[in-house]
Amino acid sequence: MAAVSHTEATNLTTPSSNNNNDGDDTNTTTTTTFSISPVTLQKLPHLKDYIPQEDLKSQPNPLERNPFYHPSQGFYISHSDVVVRHIVFDLYESFLSSASSIAYHRAGPRDRIFFDPSQTRAAIVTCGGLCPGLNTVIRELVVALWDLYGVRQIFGVKAGYRGFYSSEPVELNPKLVHSWHNRGGTVLETSRGGFDLHKIVDGIQDRQFNQVYIIGGDGTMRGAVNIFDEIRRRKLNVSITCIPKTVDNDVGIIDRSFGFQTAVEMAQQAISAAYVEAESAVNGIGLVKLMGRSTGHIALYATLSSRDVDCCLIPEMEFYLEGKGGLFEFLEQRLKENSHAVLVVAEGAGQDMITRTDAQKEERDESGNPVFLDVGRWLKSELTKWWARNHQNELLTVKYIDPTYMIRAVPANATDRLYCTLLAHSAIHGVMAGYTGFVPGPINGIYAYIPLEEVAQSKNEVDTKDHKWAWVRSVTNQPDFMKV
Repeated sequence: MAAVSHTEATNLTTPSSNNNNDGDDTNTTTTTTFSISPVTLQKLPHLKDYIPQEDLKSQPNPLERNPFYHPSQGFYISHSDVVVRHIVFDLYESFLSSASSIAYHRAGPRDRIFFDPSQTRAAIVTCGGLCPGLNTVIRELVVALWDLYGVRQIFGVKAGYRGFYSSEPVELNPKLVHSWHNRGGTVLETSRGGFDLHKIVDGIQDRQFNQVYIIGGDGTMRGAVNIFDEIRRRKLNVSITCIPKTVDNDVGIIDRSFGFQTAVEMAQQAISAAYVEAESAVNGIGLVKLMGRSTGHIALYATLSSRDVDCCLIPEMEFYLEGKGGLFEFLEQRLKENSHAVLVVAEGAGQDMITRTDAQKEERDESGNPVFLDVGRWLKSELTKWWARNHQNELLTVKYIDPTYMIRAVPANATDRLYCTLLAHSAIHGVMAGYTGFVPGPINGIYAYIPLEEVAQSKNEVDTKDHKWAWVRSVTNQPDFMKV
């Protein structure tokens, strides 16, 4: 890590009360000066780290000659432009600490590039599950490579990682991808699994790709780290970047991943339908399962956006069904008060409460993740059995809605489309500048380049001790599920 020290004076003005000779309270101002701790700049991998200088030539950025750009002072990003990861401090504690603040290189165009556009062969691949915005990212990568940098050899790798060695790539151009942003899914097709490191890198080498744009989530990123390490071990003049895709919003460090806001918006339709079903029945419960294997961001934001949800269950929060303070007691009270209730549950919530066979405990999907059982169906069954035990001869209607594939398959909304464009442009600018093994993304609203390995090892989980979760509980008035 390269340490960059930057210290400046910060004045903190606080009122204090002193007694004067007349006995009156007089407010005076006391000024205390703090110094900001040094900034530690995370090292960003570059082709210069392992490619001999004589084999790596730089040239002026072709944006200088682009008729749509008029670069002026401050247009190009310099090596000293950084984005600080944490921007909220306690002046009385944080600044008194000797710990340094972490910073990353700012994303954007550099004045010199390390790829000759006429010799550049770019590969684009989508991996893992579907997510709103995949086609938008592909489109923007193609258009920006073509229009901004003059790259004419752009290829789509089909069917995920296995496409590098199992099929021929597809040539892409702006005319072909022009309307792709209006379509859900991925035109390049995707798949899980198929990760064979040496076959993938052999495919990259054999087809003479020197730029690789991988679009995927946390599992895809872990694979991309291995690809980057193998490319570096072979000393290939190939730059690789991973554009963060996960509808669950569980990628760490960056503000959010693309497709998330579209997912929250689409989830409203399912919650609204559940509310109508519940309100229209005697003792009606609308049960909605939303995506979120290890994090509950979609369920949380959908609950806050809807205001029709009575209880939100997420993987980061344990809950229980029976007894005082449990889910059943809470729902019974809601049914007495309103005669209906809406329950939102993330797919990863309560998985440890569902009975499994030994075979089910060992089951894994093609990406190596544990196979989850359907928490929605399980909850519906448990609710029905509970009501039958305790409320014989009373009606109960439970309507279960699982909109997972409807949400994943839609095109990105306007906000996510813009975000996809900025991610694609940021990725291209970094790759053309010779950076490799990085993830582009916003940190506190400013786009940065983060080392790929660091992002692959991080996780964005819901903090049930922060304000957002407190807002959820204030909206739903649900119990904290803390056993006394």
